[in-house]
Amino acid sequence: MNSDKEYIDYEEFVSDRITKLRINKNVASQAMSLEIGQSRGYISQIERKEMLPSMAAFFYICEFFNITPKEFFDDDIKYPAIYDEILKDLKELDENDIINVRNIIKSILKK
Repeated sequence: MNSDKEYIDYEEFVSDRITKLRINKNVASQAMSLEIGQSRGYISQIERKEMLPSMAAFFYICEFFNITPKEFFDDDIKYPAIYDEILKDLKELDENDIINVRNIIKSILKK
């Protein structure tokens, strides 16, 4: 194992990320489990670190949160679906409007 690389506990990361995204979406673990076509306790088992989702289930989880797998693993983004929507909208703006948006964001962050 390369000592230069940081060790990541993926089981803990996946569990914590699903929990945070689920809470932000204000949905119960049982409801989410059923929505993605799994048994009632499926998400609870993942959140308790008893198991990891299969790749297929992982993609359903991403779809449930309306995010890409890349966005799932970027835990610096607290609300990835909203972030993605904003980025799409920014692509429609001209340079002056983008500068105005940036200035508004900077003003909000100073508060």
